[in-house]
Amino acid sequence: MRKVLHGLLAIILIWDIGAANAADNGILTAKQAYDKARSGSILLVDVRSPQEWKQTGVPAGGIAETIHRDGGLPAFAAALLTRLDGDRSKPVALICAQGGRSAYTREYLEQAGFTNVSDVSEGMTGGRNGKGWTRQHLPTSAWKAD
Repeated sequence: MRKVLHGLLAIILIWDIGAANAADNGILTAKQAYDKARSGSILLVDVRSPQEWKQTGVPAGGIAETIHRDGGLPAFAAALLTRLDGDRSKPVALICAQGGRSAYTREYLEQAGFTNVSDVSEGMTGGRNGKGWTRQHLPTSAWKAD
């Protein structure tokens, strides 16, 4: 029985260290991103297209700022910088559908001098990196065009 308890404790510790390492690597789960956005400790940015926002809504506590705009990623970075009052060190978390676009957008922003960017790699709909925002029934807000 003692060996079983030690084994379970080891598994729990390894899992906890893995979760901490993911956060250290700039990866957030959807739940972590939701909690941080609610507390105001990050700006959660949905980088998907307006069509996708119409289908699922935008993560509650997040903003809609598409990378699919005229001018591409440079224009996105400029719009984001405006929202951050010019401060590239403010904490930002990016979410897309399944984690691909948020990952390469994070890389782009880091190359552009942003220093505190996280990736919600499981995305809104889930995929290889996790269940996703909507399948975990985290709240969304309806998106309305300006």
